[in-house]
Amino acid sequence: MLMPAMASVGIVLKFFGLAFSALLPVINPLGSALVFLGLVGDAPAPVIRDLARKIAISTVLFLLAVELLGTAFLTFFGISLPVVQVAGGLVLAAMGWSLLNEQDAGVRRDQPEIDAAHVGPLEQQIFYPFTFPVTAGPATVVVMLTLAAHASVKGVLPDALAHLGILVAIGILSFSVFLCYAYAPKITARMSPQTAHGILRIVAFVLLCIGVQITWNGVQAMLKTVVR
Repeated sequence: MLMPAMASVGIVLKFFGLAFSALLPVINPLGSALVFLGLVGDAPAPVIRDLARKIAISTVLFLLAVELLGTAFLTFFGISLPVVQVAGGLVLAAMGWSLLNEQDAGVRRDQPEIDAAHVGPLEQQIFYPFTFPVTAGPATVVVMLTLAAHASVKGVLPDALAHLGILVAIGILSFSVFLCYAYAPKITARMSPQTAHGILRIVAFVLLCIGVQITWNGVQAMLKTVVR
């Protein structure tokens, strides 16, 4: 009785560790928080905290949907993983390019604080672009599809335990997203405007590079199928 229980816990821990280590660098809560702050600008702190909470919940639901339905969705529409990489990489690269070339990087000291009238447009951006692709971008989708495929080959109970481990990792990472987004203004408050501006530019450039890299990975995969 003890051995099966230990084996079950082992499966959950194994896939938790696998999912957490694979998703952490692509979600990158702290780096994504800087991009998020650049997009919301001078929104009031209560608005930012409310957005952070909703984005965290949206991230959990989005990644859970990708985990459970992503592979079937792609199969239904005949979409391959390389195509997801190319299309998603281009979207991420476009966002990085836009932020890289944005004037004043969203820090508008000469304008009054955003009032309640601006909350509407921000609320409409909970899923796009705040959840996808800022928080959970194309790389995250590809990682989730890979994890879901890896966790669905051993049988009903082992598969359920594997998906549970992935879900726990998603929950912890989404909570870290909430903390980083909600307190992004306080994190950057200790920095000078020039430092925050420079960091945001670096993050934007990294986003651009990640998007190009993901696109190139997809192109390489498609070229290999053509050569074969």
